[in-house]
Order: sequence, then C-alpha cells, then structure tokens
Amino acid sequence: MTTIPWLTILGIVPLVGALVLLVLPRDNVRLIKQAALVFSLAALVLTIVMGLQFDADSTAAFQFVENYPWIPAFGISYAVGVDGIGLVLVALATTLVPVTILAGWNDVQEGQSVKGYFALILVLETLMIGVFAATDVFLFYVLFEVMLIPVYFLIGRYGGPNRSYAAVKFLIYSLVGGLLMLAALIGLYVVSAQQLGQGTFDFAALVGLDIDPTTQKFLFLGFFIAFAIKAPLWPFHTWLPDAAKVSTPATAVLLIGVLDKVGTFGMIRYLLPIFPAASEFYAPLVIAMAVIGIIYGALVALGQTDMKRLFAYSSMSHFGFIALGIFVFTTWSMTGSTLYMLGHGLATAALFLTAGFLMQRAGGSSAIATYGGVNKVAPVLAGFFLFAAMSAIALPGLASFVGEFLVLLGTFSRYVVVAVIATLGIVLAAAYALRLYQKVATGPESPHVEGMRDLDGREVTSLVPVVLLTIVLGVFPAPVLDVVNPAVDRVMDTIGMTDPQPALAPAGGEQ
Repeated sequence: MTTIPWLTILGIVPLVGALVLLVLPRDNVRLIKQAALVFSLAALVLTIVMGLQFDADSTAAFQFVENYPWIPAFGISYAVGVDGIGLVLVALATTLVPVTILAGWNDVQEGQSVKGYFALILVLETLMIGVFAATDVFLFYVLFEVMLIPVYFLIGRYGGPNRSYAAVKFLIYSLVGGLLMLAALIGLYVVSAQQLGQGTFDFAALVGLDIDPTTQKFLFLGFFIAFAIKAPLWPFHTWLPDAAKVSTPATAVLLIGVLDKVGTFGMIRYLLPIFPAASEFYAPLVIAMAVIGIIYGALVALGQTDMKRLFAYSSMSHFGFIALGIFVFTTWSMTGSTLYMLGHGLATAALFLTAGFLMQRAGGSSAIATYGGVNKVAPVLAGFFLFAAMSAIALPGLASFVGEFLVLLGTFSRYVVVAVIATLGIVLAAAYALRLYQKVATGPESPHVEGMRDLDGREVTSLVPVVLLTIVLGVFPAPVLDVVNPAVDRVMDTIGMTDPQPALAPAGGEQ
C-alpha cells in the first residue's frame, strides 16, 4: 500500500496555484491564464498517476486513506480516502477544470479581475476534490459549505445581467440546506456519543451505529434536503435556471457538471449506509420526486427560448434519473447512477462550452431565436454542437447512454410502471435537443451569424478531450465499471439490499 498522501497532494496543488495567481502581476493577463492552466493540468496528471495505483480488487472500503486528528475533543479528524465512486468523481473534477480554463480563456470582461476569476476556479477544484474524498462527515460538511464561497463570487462577480439576484438565490437555498444538515449532523454526533461513549464523525463508525428507525427518519431528512437542493431535485431546483442563465460557460460547467454531483454522491455515500431503514422508508417519495423531475424538467426544457435555461432544466431531468437509480436499490441502477454522473458531466461541458463559443460570436445572446444557419458559416462549431446535443440525449455509443441504460434496466427489474414513465423522459429529451439544434444550426442564416468565424485551435483543443472521453467511455465503459462495481456492492451489502430475482416460468412452460 502506498504511503504517499495522494489526496492531500492532489488537493493542495490547485490551492497553491490559486495563491501563485494572486501574487502574479495584474497586468500580465497571459501569464495568469497560463499559470492557472499549468496547475490544473498538474492536478490532472496527479489524478491519473493516483488512479493507476487504485486496486479494483481490494477488499478495503477506501484507498489512499489518510487520517490525522483535527479536533480530537469532538472526534473530528482530517480523514480522506476514495472508493471507486469517489475516484471517478475526483477524476471528473480534475478533467473538467483544465478544460474550462482553456475554454474560458476570454470569459473575463474588461474591468473584471482575471486573476480573481481563475484563482476562484482553482480554489473550487481543491474543495471539489476534498468533498469527494472526505471520510469524516464533519470534514465533508465543512467543505460542502465552503464551496458556496467561490461559486457565489463566480456567479455574482463574473456573471451576466441579474447576477446578484442569481448568486444570492443560490446562496440562500444552499445555506438553508446546509443548516438542516448541520442540525442532523449534531443529532448524529449525540447518537454516536450515547452508543460509543464519545461522539464521532468517522464514517465507518457512524455506519456501524444502531440508530432506531424514528431517529433515522428525522436525521435522514436533514441530510437529504441539503443534498436535494445541491443536486438539484424537484421541487428544490428553482435556483438552478437563474444561476445557469447568468453564469459564464466555465462556471456553469463546474456548477452543473461537477458541483451538483455532490448532492447525488452524498446520497450514495452517506444517506444509504448511515440511515438504511430511513432510506428504505423514504424511497417511494424520492422515486416519485425523481420521476416528476424527469418529466417536468424535460417538458419545461422543451418550451424554453433560452439555451442556458434549456440546459438547466434538461440537467434537472437527468438528475432525476440519477436519484431514481440510487433509490431503486439495485446494483445495476446504482452503478448506472454513478456512470450517469460521469456522462452527464461530460455532456454538460460539451453543451455549455459550445454554446458559450456560439454566444461569444453573437454578442453574448443566449436566446435561441438569435441563431439560425450556423452550420453554413461555422461547420466545425455546428458539428461540436450536434455532438453535444446527441450526448445530452444519451445516444447509444456515448458515455451518458451506458448510465441511463443501467438505471432503466435496474428500475424495470423492480418497478416496471416507474421505468415506463421515466422512459418518456428520453423521448422528450430527443425532442428538445433536436429542436434546439434545428433552430440554431440549420435553416437560413440569421443576421447575427453572418460572417461568424469558426472555432479556433484553442477552442477545438478544449472540446476534443470531452468528445474523446464521451466516445471512449460509451464504447468501452469496462474500466470504469470495474472500479465502480465493488463500491456499489459494498453499499448494497451495507444497506442489506439484494437485486430482485428474475421470474422464471416453471418447466414445461406452465404458468
């Protein structure tokens, strides 16, 4: 077993990068951007090196484990480690950060701080790595809350019109959820103190607690509402369209493509193992919320006239699939949810970044009616936009298809009617995605796209990794499945759930 503190080093690198950016000369904008890109690429390289040492056959719950006392009097530690699910999401974060930095090279408007923008992105990367790696629940809560700060400033300082309203709305929703989680966390600490003689926030110790079902139900709600707001699930989603609308494309990618996954990740990592009885009790409610979100999000997306708001509502629909897969309690569906998180992150990056390049060329407008005939003047951009749309609707052969297929497969095995209703969301997704492409890229040229230049080398370079990963993981998902499956199996064992057995007809064909 390696003694190198990989996760700590990985988290420190972007933070050091942010500090370096702050001391660079303000007027040397190019150097600031280059430094941000170098530090983000360094984090990606470290993730790859660490990931190659991950042992998929290990029986340990977590790997690359570190544990140092932080506040011993309250049983709080700096404790980190990753299972297959955490590793996949850490890799998603460290992959998308350099992509967004390169794509968002010119996001900062005149009069705004370039070093502040890219420093905030690097700080956010550190926090995202930490929140996916924390094995101390108090540490997870701290990182969960601190993440609000860089996101608030990325939206409120660097966003478009109405950015202050969107940033405050995001902050209020998130703080309310965080306060509920804090109350539940205190309750969990009290329960652990009663049973163990001293309170603790250690994940492994909390999983082993014998919490009575009534207490579980109350504590579950505190965590669940916070995660549902972050995800976001219906009806806790209303902050998302406003935030997506005003955010820069890079901020939107990190917010929806990575940060929102903290909510669904928290459901798998904390809700199910610590509160198994409450998870089973509330599962029908969560499944109903997920299905409503799938259909409602797709229907509202279908009627949108703004690209960014359309992407936000489509993401809400996709998060419904992820939550559905988690609370159906089958190995297929839970594995599918994890792969869906990965596929959705890549699809979100493709959508927002190609739309961002499009908007930069048309005065910043995200109104769908502004565009038309883009494939005639900028065929490469239109091609990437079509790929992004196909990825968003989970076209077979792309990464998001694998997760969506497994979620529906697991759902069909337990709740046929629910699966049928959820499948309607796929039809609606095809409708709004193809409608968007048809209006933006085909038909006569809009006055706003006449003379539009195609993508340059930097922009193509930022999109190519997303495209390649989407295709490779769609065609050959086995490496990710090999890493994720053991973690899912451990969750299923912890909550005492088994996959439903297929109904077989008796010999001779008698019914």
